[in-house]
Amino acid sequence: MTKKEVNTDQLITTIIEGIEEVKGQHIDLLDLREIENMVCDYFIICDGTSNTQVTAIVNSIQKTVSKKLKDKPWHVEGMQNAEWILMDYVNVVVHVFQKHTREYYDIESLWGDAKVTSIESNY
Repeated sequence: MTKKEVNTDQLITTIIEGIEEVKGQHIDLLDLREIENMVCDYFIICDGTSNTQVTAIVNSIQKTVSKKLKDKPWHVEGMQNAEWILMDYVNVVVHVFQKHTREYYDIESLWGDAKVTSIESNY
């Protein structure tokens, strides 16, 4: 296993910890590595119940990744309305939705060729 893969695995695990810290729901990991011309290796998708929770999920991810891995997102988009916030960690892109927005855009079906792993939560 190369160093890049270990770092990506650590990043994915840490992002999921950040989501679970504030009870983000319906966490899916999409493996995009087998799809041609993709700009990243993985999507992590989750949802929250309100603007406040979506913002809290994003803040928790940033805090957890910063504390454990000393890393920060290259770009964050969508904080103004907190319906859909995208966090770009280069190899991993995180999508944090409000539930109704996630259902509307249904990006999992747009990437139907990706291998999807649903993460079971303890809450």
